[in-house]
Amino acid sequence: MGERVALRRARVRLGLTQEQAAEALWVSMTTWSRWERGVQGVRPAYRARMAQIFGVKPAEIEHWLDGDGAPVETEIWPMPDFADVSPEHTVRSAVRLWRCDVDAERRQMLVALPFVPAALGDWLSEWSHGRPAAPVARGGSPAVGGSDADRVMDAWRAFNRMDHQFGAGLVRPAIVDYLHTQVAPLLRGRYDERVGAKLMTAATAMTQIAGWTAFDLGRHGQAQHYYGQALRLAKLGGDRFSAAWVLTALTHQAIYLEEPVWATRLARAALDTARQADAPPRVLSLLLGREAWAMSLRAASAETRDAHTEAAAVRLLGEAEHAYGQGPTDRDPHWVAWYQPTEPVAEGARCWTLIGRHRRAAGLLESVLPQYDESRSRSAQLTRISLAEAHLAAGELDQAIDAARAAVPGARALTSTRLNDRITHFAKALRPYKDTVHAREFTAYLRSR
Repeated sequence: MGERVALRRARVRLGLTQEQAAEALWVSMTTWSRWERGVQGVRPAYRARMAQIFGVKPAEIEHWLDGDGAPVETEIWPMPDFADVSPEHTVRSAVRLWRCDVDAERRQMLVALPFVPAALGDWLSEWSHGRPAAPVARGGSPAVGGSDADRVMDAWRAFNRMDHQFGAGLVRPAIVDYLHTQVAPLLRGRYDERVGAKLMTAATAMTQIAGWTAFDLGRHGQAQHYYGQALRLAKLGGDRFSAAWVLTALTHQAIYLEEPVWATRLARAALDTARQADAPPRVLSLLLGREAWAMSLRAASAETRDAHTEAAAVRLLGEAEHAYGQGPTDRDPHWVAWYQPTEPVAEGARCWTLIGRHRRAAGLLESVLPQYDESRSRSAQLTRISLAEAHLAAGELDQAIDAARAAVPGARALTSTRLNDRITHFAKALRPYKDTVHAREFTAYLRSR
């Protein structure tokens, strides 16, 4: 048995290290390395998982593992490549992503992809220091005008409202179909530089919300790919505001996945990008708050108390609050509209919980809960779970369970894996109290629901 060259090439094309590939296959890195070197056999269960991860037919996996190692033409999904941000290459890559996501078989490949932190370094480097994109204009058919881009933004607003009210599971298939059937033909059409830049901003918005809904459904590799494509489209259109928005979405994902170092780097890149574009106060408020959240996670992850990082997080929270207080402007980008007064308070409370100020966090969360309406149901339930976590960390068991219990009926009406995971995580945190009446009742209630 010789070295499995095709298997190694497949891993490299997917943008994975040996460690990340092993993680995706649920084996040790030593096992993966032995597979690539051809010194260990691969059991059928792992061969089936490989086919799913790499998006190929089982017969091709057999060829890689037991054949002559010759290159095989596959649908392996490469990470977004910032080395070439030409209009043709960027549009072709985005369109291919959307086309694959509407195909049932290829979609499973995307869903199975792992989150790859190593790719983020290249993205940040190319975004900050890579060559500027070429002017975005092209010939083709049909002719595309500014009103076409406006219609895409109207669709984005409608999808955004539905996502906040009903969760990602309901709206995501429609978003991907819209990208494939409506946005792709526009990108392949004919437009001048002015319309092209406007169209890229609209395409960025739609691609970003496709990534966001994948994130809400717990599909983190798929979300990362969409965010990467959105960042490329923003660079192609020369839109720093949209790029900052995508970078802060990646920050949120890194925070959720407890990657504090990457979260901090992404947050700072987002803030730098926005400042270079002279961003208005509400934009800066969001980005400062996200950096504070990343710093708070970093402080909470330290083996010993990190007073310096905690102080930096508190300072950033103060700056974010001051910026938000300056109010909206006529330069606010489209995506700032969802950043209602509840959002900086709720995210700030997450920071206070992470740095151990649990009662302060609980007080803030209780103050904003009455401000949610049915159009922001998911945010309301997430805030209730944040409140439950703050009370539990403060040792207030009854208040914690009451807050979590109040989130369950709303969560049942939503299709949000992220919300369900938060509730499950809270339930697991109750294990030290499993013998108390209140905890037993809550566990039984959760099972019944």
